[in-house]
Amino acid sequence: MATLNPSATTDGTWLSRWEPENTSFWSAGASRLAWRTLTITTLNLTMAFIVWFLVSALVVRLPQIGFKFTPQQLFWLAAMPGLAGGTLRLVHMFLTPMFGTRLVVSLSTLSLLIPLVGWFYAVQDPGTPYWMLMLLAFLAGLGGGNFSSFMPSTSLFFPKRLQGTALAIQAGIGNFGVSIVQFVTPWIIGFALMGGAAFMGDSQTLTKAGVQSQVYLQNAAAVMIPFTFVFGVSAWLMLKSVPVKANFAQQFDIFRSRHTWSMTSLYVMTFGAFSGLAATFPLLIKQIYGGFEGAPDPLAWAFYGPLVGSAARVVAGPLSDKLGGARVTHWAGLGMLASTVWVTTLTSPTGLDSFPMFVAGMLTMFFFAGVGNASTFKQMPMLFEPRQAGGVIGFTAAIAAYGPFLFGMLFAASFGAFKSATPVFYGLAAFFAFNVVLNWWMYARRGAANPC
Repeated sequence: MATLNPSATTDGTWLSRWEPENTSFWSAGASRLAWRTLTITTLNLTMAFIVWFLVSALVVRLPQIGFKFTPQQLFWLAAMPGLAGGTLRLVHMFLTPMFGTRLVVSLSTLSLLIPLVGWFYAVQDPGTPYWMLMLLAFLAGLGGGNFSSFMPSTSLFFPKRLQGTALAIQAGIGNFGVSIVQFVTPWIIGFALMGGAAFMGDSQTLTKAGVQSQVYLQNAAAVMIPFTFVFGVSAWLMLKSVPVKANFAQQFDIFRSRHTWSMTSLYVMTFGAFSGLAATFPLLIKQIYGGFEGAPDPLAWAFYGPLVGSAARVVAGPLSDKLGGARVTHWAGLGMLASTVWVTTLTSPTGLDSFPMFVAGMLTMFFFAGVGNASTFKQMPMLFEPRQAGGVIGFTAAIAAYGPFLFGMLFAASFGAFKSATPVFYGLAAFFAFNVVLNWWMYARRGAANPC
C-alpha cells in the first residue's frame, strides 16, 4: 500500500496523482490528507464568512455612535458585501483548476486583512464619508468570494460517496462565521483591548434609549486580524493541490448543461435566502420592531438565524448522502415555503407580543434553508464529473452569493414604498414554490430522468 504514496508531489505543491474513488489509494493515506485539507480550508472559510458579514454586525450600531444615515443607506451598506461576494465568486469559480488549492486558499485569506484594517479605522470617526464606508463594505465581499474556490477544491479531494458529508461540514462550519461575528460583536465592543484605547483606538459614545455608554466598535475588526493572518499562513505552509487542471476557456463547458441552471435556481432558493436573510436580519428586527417601547437589541437575536441554518447544514450532509440530495431538497423547499407564509403574518405588528413568533418563523426558515444548502451540494457531484461538478458548485454559489445584495435592495425598496417587509416575503414564497416544483420534476419524483 505504501507504494501508492498519495502525498507524493511533483513540485512540493501539486500532488502527483489523486484517485479518491480508488479504495486502495484512499485507504493508503489519501483519506488522511483529504480530511486534513478539509480542516484547514474550513477554518479559512469560517474567517471568510466572518469578514463577509462583519458589516451586518456593524451597520445597526452606526447611527447610535453618530453616523447620520437613512434606513435606505443602511440597507445599501448591508447589501454591498453581497454584491461584491457574488461578483468575486464568478472569478473564484475558475481559480482552483488554474492555480491550485494551496495558492488560492492562502492568498484569498490574507486578502481579508484589507477590509479588516479599513473598518478598524473607519468606525472610529463618524465623519468618515459614506462613499468610503460603501467601498469598505464592498471590500468585505472578498470573504464572500472565497467560497466558490474553496468548495470546488473540497469536492476534488473526496470520493462521491462522501462529498455530501464533506461539503456540508465545510460549508456548515464556514457559515458559522456569520453567527460568530454577529454574536461576538456586541460583547467585544464593550471594552478596550490590548491595554486601552490609546493602543487600539478611541472609544465612541453609544446612545440608546437616552442612555450613553462607551463602546469600541473597531474591536469587531481588530480581534479578527491575527486569526486571519495565522490561518492564511497556515494554509500556505500545509496545503497541497489536486492535479485536476483546466484553463479558463475549458471550464465554460458547464454552461451547456440544463442542470447547471436548474441547480443554480435551487441553490439561490437555499443559500441565497440564507445569506440574504442573515445579512438583513438585524436590520429587519430594527425596522419592524425597533419603534416599540422596550424594543429588542437586534444583535441579541439575529445571530440565532445563521447559527440554526449552519448547524442544519452540517447535519443534513450525511442525511443527504444516505437518502439522496433531491429528496432532502424537496422537503427543505416545502419547509421554507411554509415558514415564509407564516412570517408574512408577523411583519406588520402592533406591539412586541408577536416578536417571539416572528423570530420563531425566521429561525424555521433558516433551518430549512440550511438543510437545502447541504442537499443541493450533494446533488451537483452526482450530476457532473468531478471537474465540472467543482465548476457548477462555484457558479451556483456565486449567483446565490448575491443574496445579501438582492435582499438588501428588496427590503430597502419595500420599506421605502410600502413601509413594510411583507411584499418581499410574498415574493419569496412564490419563488420557493417554483423551485419545489422544479426539483420534484427534474430530480425527486419517481421516474425522474436524473435522480440525484
